Amino acid sequence: MSAGVAYLGPEGTFTHQAVLDWAARAGARAPHGPAEALESVGEVHDAVASGAAARGVVAIESSVEGYVVPSVDALVGSSDVVAIDEVVLPISFDAFVRPGHGELTEATAHPHGLAQVSRFVAERGLRPVPASSNAAACRDVTEHQVAFGPRVCGTLYGLETIGRAVEDFGGARTRFLVLARRDEARTLLAATRQAVDTAETAWRTMLAVTPVVTGPGVLARITAAFGERRVNMSSLVTRPLKARANQYVFVMTFDAAPWDASVHALLGDLLAAGDSLKVLGAFPGDPDDGALDGVLADHVPLGSVVAGADGPDLERGLLW
Repeated sequence: MSAGVAYLGPEGTFTHQAVLDWAARAGARAPHGPAEALESVGEVHDAVASGAAARGVVAIESSVEGYVVPSVDALVGSSDVVAIDEVVLPISFDAFVRPGHGELTEATAHPHGLAQVSRFVAERGLRPVPASSNAAACRDVTEHQVAFGPRVCGTLYGLETIGRAVEDFGGARTRFLVLARRDEARTLLAATRQAVDTAETAWRTMLAVTPVVTGPGVLARITAAFGERRVNMSSLVTRPLKARANQYVFVMTFDAAPWDASVHALLGDLLAAGDSLKVLGAFPGDPDDGALDGVLADHVPLGSVVAGADGPDLERGLLW
């Protein structure tokens, strides 16, 4: 493999589109080698760690299905790979079949893709068949299957389109991370800081926090440290510590850069408390991405209650 950009293949995945978008945006900061399609997130990480690929691109979070667990676990488990940039893509699925297909009985896509077209699948009585990627589903679709993927897959694989934008929820987006070797990260991030408008750029950091001592109040102590240092935590997920049962790593994303003074102080507080820390990635983001704009109340889970709700609604929602 040449020292280009490795991504989850085959050609035509949303990750492939993310590679193209990032290369166009990064310009001279992007590697000059070709994009290389690999078969798994683990292979992408391995290619970057070994230097076989200069960069890697993996999906990290879907606005519909949440975090992509293999990508999170690969970052947590790698000592040599870190995220240094981010790409956000709008996600829309078209439905494809082979020309001259037979009776359609199955639906195939990546599991996250299948989750986003569940209404289309259910209405037609199709049996879901997971694939390693949406593009792989389109490439390998049989005469009895409907495959779901980006619009480009129809052209790439000579398929017939039977539905456009068939996703359950319009406006879905997926975040992708651009990976590099950790030993190069500080230099690469310095180049990015010079290239972007620092006054308009909102940096984000992913951090793995592993408490060495666990017990009541551990997570409260960690989250309180963020509030005390005025660092906004935008997400928190837990992943099991593979070596021990009932032990977890907290993976947090916050709205600041590792080199900010407030983050230096925060990380110092956590280290002093005995926590083990590792920055999984730092990247410039959209300042409006995820901002609270006053319309969140229209999208909360069904059955939620708010202050002022009447007694029966409170009892039903809170099981009082």
